[in-house]
Amino acid sequence: MAPAKQKLIRRLKIIEGQVRGLQEMLAKDAYCIDVITQTSAVKQGLTAVEDALMESHLGTCAIAQIKGGKEAKAKEEILKVYRLKRK
Repeated sequence: MAPAKQKLIRRLKIIEGQVRGLQEMLAKDAYCIDVITQTSAVKQGLTAVEDALMESHLGTCAIAQIKGGKEAKAKEEILKVYRLKRK
């Protein structure tokens, strides 16, 4: 497995643990600000994963599509992700 892929999987496992921790915090009536702090950390972690995936996609798949004459498909995918990120 490529090191970049291993790094993303490791990060997702950390996020998974954070989400489990959030469930426990809520079950134990943890202080609201502490829960919100942890939800923010989860969102930041997911954003970092998204950014890494997008960078990889642009550097490999999108370029291959463009070189292969599939500019419209590449543009469509890039715009789709851009719109999703703006939500």
